[in-house]
Amino acid sequence: MDIDKLFKVPKLPSGVKRKLPDTPTPEILKKMRPDSDVEMVSDVPDHTTIPAKPRSARVEDDPEDDRDSFAPGGDADYFVEEDEEGRFYGGGLTNQQKEILSIFERAEEDGIEDQPEEVTLPSIRRVLTRFERAVNKNQDQRSKYPDDPTKFIDSEADLDSAIKSLLPLAQSPTLAYPEIVRSGMVSLLIGLLSHENVDIVIDAVELLNELTDEDVGNEGEDEEVQEGAQGALKVLTEALVDHSVLELLVDNLSRLNEEEESDRQGIFHIIGAFENILGFNPDLSEKLVVKTKIMSWLLDRIQSKIHDENRCYAAELLSILLQNGSANRQQLGKLDGVEIILKALSHFRRRDPVDADEMEFMENLFDSLCSALSEPEIKSSFLASEGVDLMLLMMKEKLQSKSRSIKTLDYAMSGPAGSEICSTFVEALGLKTLFAAFMGKTPRKQKHTASAQATEDASHILGIMSSLFTNLPSDSSDRIRLLAKFVENNYEKVDKLLEMREHAFGRLKAVDSEIEAEKKELLAEGTIEPENEELWYLQRLDGGLFILQTVDYILAWVAMEDDGARAHLIKMLERKSLTLGSVRETLQIYHNNIDADDSDSNSSSGPSQREILEHLMTFLQGCS
Repeated sequence: MDIDKLFKVPKLPSGVKRKLPDTPTPEILKKMRPDSDVEMVSDVPDHTTIPAKPRSARVEDDPEDDRDSFAPGGDADYFVEEDEEGRFYGGGLTNQQKEILSIFERAEEDGIEDQPEEVTLPSIRRVLTRFERAVNKNQDQRSKYPDDPTKFIDSEADLDSAIKSLLPLAQSPTLAYPEIVRSGMVSLLIGLLSHENVDIVIDAVELLNELTDEDVGNEGEDEEVQEGAQGALKVLTEALVDHSVLELLVDNLSRLNEEEESDRQGIFHIIGAFENILGFNPDLSEKLVVKTKIMSWLLDRIQSKIHDENRCYAAELLSILLQNGSANRQQLGKLDGVEIILKALSHFRRRDPVDADEMEFMENLFDSLCSALSEPEIKSSFLASEGVDLMLLMMKEKLQSKSRSIKTLDYAMSGPAGSEICSTFVEALGLKTLFAAFMGKTPRKQKHTASAQATEDASHILGIMSSLFTNLPSDSSDRIRLLAKFVENNYEKVDKLLEMREHAFGRLKAVDSEIEAEKKELLAEGTIEPENEELWYLQRLDGGLFILQTVDYILAWVAMEDDGARAHLIKMLERKSLTLGSVRETLQIYHNNIDADDSDSNSSSGPSQREILEHLMTFLQGCS
């Protein structure tokens, strides 16, 4: 088990399903706009222009033919509506406006009366048959009259309606999805992604996004029903992938124009479909990158100067792709993606994100960078693009990007491939910035908090120190400068490490008590499985063991390389009834849980992590 890798993998995006707000269509707004040539009631001519003949007190005395001409604003009901005493009331609406309102009222009544029928297999088949007929009719009309849109526009409207009628099937995946695949509707649906009418393509994309949503049919359902829904979703997803849905969706990204609202929503749904499919089967991420130009499109999209929902979504998809598969990270390097990501992140060097959406965008870019930095080639690109300098500048600014920059440096400097980055870090005066953050001198508002608390920042700061001791050459000026930091100010850095060690040990002790209680329960019921041991070890890592191991690794290096620091460390340990043997015991646990294969793979670049730990333990044993 490679412990370093367990804690060197950024978390996936939250996965919360994104939704675009509904917007009224321009057609509805146009219909509701009053006609310019219709005079309003306030524009009625002065009474002096009205004939002097007095109006009769009874409605029937007035000539009916002249009523519309005298109605203020052309009010259709001005002479019709009256109360019991004969007084007149007008609505202030023309005949055309009243007709429009009547249409909306009838539509609302129909919506109330026409409740959706219960989804059954026969009803699903009826909807699918209607969809098939609509597709075939539209194809037939377009082939017969390719140059006369008036001949096929009605069939296009029917097709639009038929596609939308498939949306409710997402609420019954267990019944609907196998039938969609069995009936051959998948090929028809995929074929619509190449339709000549972009609006039809957008409809099809929205439908695919809804059908592939991982939460389809799961709301309020029991576990058995959810399992059935997931099985049906697997059947549908595999059928879509077999029909080249990934390639066709990517082709439409360049076809749509985001300056148009409908096209912008179409791109949003395309990215959503990718997220759904990859969330269900992460192994498809390499296929998506290798067989399409999705990586190039995403890198272009995040460079946009105008921030919007799609830019944020593109960064999230990029983060997902880079977390799954080495080939994707290699492709990022070939496309100069590290330079592009760093350039996008540089905008947050002197300012914080303006809102939560931009904050998520920034975090996704940092996660993308951290995932990619597991590749040696990406580390080289990071160094060449002056990534170390940018991260140090962000650490100094004390903004929201500070924590992410510390995390990124931890990923960049880890492993044998991070040796050159470690040297560059020291030469760029990074030690001063690092140890200022380590000692908690900034910001001032945090002085009243527990300095030894093992926060995420502290974990990554310790990771950077660990990498510096591992990668900096012996007797080099950079290593001497590192050791000097632990000697200065009467070994205050050593004292801080011991404080962090004590806090981590306390947390671990509480976790160990819980594990022991759980072990007793399992032993009373039967035997303990190997899987339980692995889970308990991971639980201990999260509960303080990881911090404890890293701290003791650093303390062992300091004790071995500086006599004064070793004497101070021994004295401070004795005050707590501890010895260097306690540090050695922690390193032994660390050593026992390193994968031998992973450790040996780095032997060509110098001593492996196992060998380094063995040397440190041998030295500590000799000091006991």
